[in-house]
Amino acid sequence: MMNINVLKCHGSGNDFIIIDEMNGNYNFSEDDRIILSKYLTKRGRSIGSDGILFIQDSDRADAKMRMFNTDGSEAEMCGNGLRCVARYVIDLLNNEHIVIETMKADLEVEKVDDIFEDVLTYEVAIEPVFLHPKTLPLNVDQPQHVDTVIKGLDDSLSFTALSVPNPHIVAVVDEVYQKQVREIGQRANEKKDIFPNGVNVSFLKDLGDAKVFVQTFERGVGLTNACGTAMSASSLVSCLLGINKFHEVITVLNPGGMVQCVVNKDDEKGYTVRLRGNATFEFEGTVDFDFSEPEKAELVEQHVFEDEIALYDKLAQQAKNMA
Repeated sequence: MMNINVLKCHGSGNDFIIIDEMNGNYNFSEDDRIILSKYLTKRGRSIGSDGILFIQDSDRADAKMRMFNTDGSEAEMCGNGLRCVARYVIDLLNNEHIVIETMKADLEVEKVDDIFEDVLTYEVAIEPVFLHPKTLPLNVDQPQHVDTVIKGLDDSLSFTALSVPNPHIVAVVDEVYQKQVREIGQRANEKKDIFPNGVNVSFLKDLGDAKVFVQTFERGVGLTNACGTAMSASSLVSCLLGINKFHEVITVLNPGGMVQCVVNKDDEKGYTVRLRGNATFEFEGTVDFDFSEPEKAELVEQHVFEDEIALYDKLAQQAKNMA
């Protein structure tokens, strides 16, 4: 039995458990992290979340983030999670501009002006971005797959495929129906002949005035309130298709709230996205965990950040009204 300190947080309603391995001295193995991810994230059990963010020491950045999904798989990147880790490490180091190591890149993160009154806001870099289907991988022959049917998935929908750097496909639709998002998302992740490594599936609705609504089926998780990389990918797709403009602020609404994205196009760097939004702390506490009996994990004490929760509820209500 061991005591593990946890912090429950969310970005746009996409909720996570933070475990600080830099200061915790837990000495987890890879199998330990998989077990923790499968059992602590179960809804209705000890905590419940969309994943676990492990914060570790880095030899080339201020800290390292590793994100594990509810099924125990590790994600290449997580935009909403990165904002939460950014806040945690910024508070820890008392430095408003830092660099976080992720699986594919070392990314700049910083505290910025609030996007909603008194809701602490952080901006993170989403990169590298690739449009070549082989980077997902997606088994098609063309060098780009933009607003085109994916054979074997659904002939009535056109998708744009990209990696940011985790794999995404985005469809622009007139209306977003959760049932359809779930069905297509599940189907895409079952078809290993098309997506060998699975894929995040998003449906995007244009709301006009540089606003879009996005709903995502997240690989390894399922239907989520929000997915940071999906909102970034969807913003890029909206620019590629002429719905929105490069280098301008795009408001992305989602079932969990809203964020802002700026999609940049550079001759040397290609496409990059700046994602800014909340990083809300819900509670901190201690979990009693026995790796031989992980199903008996229990949250034994906690402190709830009630004021932060209430402030974000106001943002979420405004986002709902805007959608």
